[in-house]
Amino acid sequence: MNRAAARRQLSLDGWFYLLLIVVPVLVVRHFPQMSGRFGEHLALPLFIGGLVLLFLNLPRFSAYKHALIATEKDLGTDAEVSAWSRLRSVRLRALRTAALPAWLGAIGAPLGLEPVAQLLLVCGSLALLMLYRLPRQLQ
Repeated sequence: MNRAAARRQLSLDGWFYLLLIVVPVLVVRHFPQMSGRFGEHLALPLFIGGLVLLFLNLPRFSAYKHALIATEKDLGTDAEVSAWSRLRSVRLRALRTAALPAWLGAIGAPLGLEPVAQLLLVCGSLALLMLYRLPRQLQ
């Protein structure tokens, strides 16, 4: 895989995870809400859990940063293909972790999680998605 194909694949991964972050919340909002005390008691713990999941990205971002540095060092060498592959695997793992707060917001929608809380969790996931974009140095 050459450099252009690797960048294109990383770009497609980013767009795919953008859809995986936004679409579940939009779809689940049309489901009926659970009535009763069960949903009311789960909404706040789900929101707090979503906020805690944002902090799971700290080690993932560190690994992504190290993979970026290793890829930049390997540009133009024989190890470039494996560096791009390693960067993609680290980035996909980080993107899955970045999407967790939005997915928890989608799970909480039928349980009574307020739309503002859902929006905050989705915006947090989108902000993390922006952290995992490919920097200009590798483009």
